Amino acid sequence: MFDGTLKTTLDEGAELAQLRALYDGLLAPSPAEISDEARIDLDAMARIFDLDADRPPAGVWRDLRAVLTRQAVPLQAGEDDQAPTTPPLTIMVVEDDPVTAADLMDVLVEAGHGVVGPFSDPAAAITAAGLHGIDLALVDINLVGDGDGVALARALKDTWGVPVMFLSGDVAAAARHARLATALVLKPYGRRDVLAAIARAVDSGAVAA
Repeated sequence: MFDGTLKTTLDEGAELAQLRALYDGLLAPSPAEISDEARIDLDAMARIFDLDADRPPAGVWRDLRAVLTRQAVPLQAGEDDQAPTTPPLTIMVVEDDPVTAADLMDVLVEAGHGVVGPFSDPAAAITAAGLHGIDLALVDINLVGDGDGVALARALKDTWGVPVMFLSGDVAAAARHARLATALVLKPYGRRDVLAAIARAVDSGAVAA
């Protein structure tokens, strides 16, 4: 079962610092300018956390920064019990760590969802998407070996119309590719983080329930 401290430990000093270096200037008394590309990435990340992106960048980053920092803190005892529920979905799992994949499947099955996978090979996942009606794919953004979670997400969306939720300990990579995702869960994560992200995706209409 998830304990909020799975295989990847989010090194706030290394990961969140990359985004803070890019966006914290927005919060200065004399706000810094950011590039158009950085603004697009900021808005995309905000939307997958169900934040209002139609605001000045400083306000968007202030709220997003708080969300990212909060998720980097392990859940306290009892908080996992507050996870929201959604109607049953058919969910694909693409995760190259066997223990993490098994725990993730347990969480999804206990929540009433059907699971396809887990897969560690993107080619196998794409083939399976053509054989099953997938409502949502949970994809590790940094698969080991020849795996590429970003390319897989793009193929699942473009070929089969499958929405993707990224699982990532690499905050910078998640920011760069947020436009591909309907939801994002940062590692380390717990049961509530996963189910809450699924619920947000369903509530927003990005995932049909």
